Amino acid sequence: MLTIWGRANSSNLQKVVWCCEELNLPFKRIDMAGAFGFTPEYLALNPNKVVPTIDDDGFVLWESNVIVRYLAAKHGAGTLHPADLKERAEADRWMDWQQTTLWAAIRPLFFGYVRTPEGERDHAALAAAQRQSEHVLRIFDRHLAGRAFVAGERFTMGDIPAGIAVYRWFALPLQRPDFPQVARWYEALTQRPGFRTHVMLPLS
Repeated sequence: MLTIWGRANSSNLQKVVWCCEELNLPFKRIDMAGAFGFTPEYLALNPNKVVPTIDDDGFVLWESNVIVRYLAAKHGAGTLHPADLKERAEADRWMDWQQTTLWAAIRPLFFGYVRTPEGERDHAALAAAQRQSEHVLRIFDRHLAGRAFVAGERFTMGDIPAGIAVYRWFALPLQRPDFPQVARWYEALTQRPGFRTHVMLPLS
């Protein structure tokens, strides 16, 4: 059975377990990181002191988006992992964009509001992070106009990382401008059982 290390509230862990649910892929999860710390055995598998890491019948892999791609290719060829090259490239593009652009913008808001006591918050930095988040979400909103999901008309691996980040955007205590296409796409994600089970958890 697939083994996954990571704590349930980790955004990167959530990508992998949500992907598994979409694939009807059984797995065993072992708590790691945060309050659980890191065992020497885990650090021998992944010396970066981050989660998740998987062991798939002896094949050890880390980096959350790479794990999603690997599992989707192995178990979801033609569905989560599109057979059409252009559709797959579109999914890949927005998976990378989530890491380099979307989460880079939202992450300071998450840490500022969730991980930082109210009296210690840098409100100027939070305001700048919100402006940047709105800028990149405006790009995403334009992209989603006229398409149901990130790569086109079907849910694919490309929706998973962005969905994790946008959940945090909607869960944070912010006054948000209206991004109608993002809201419509996000509402569709909230109807998926794996998203409801593994992503829609209290932020911590």
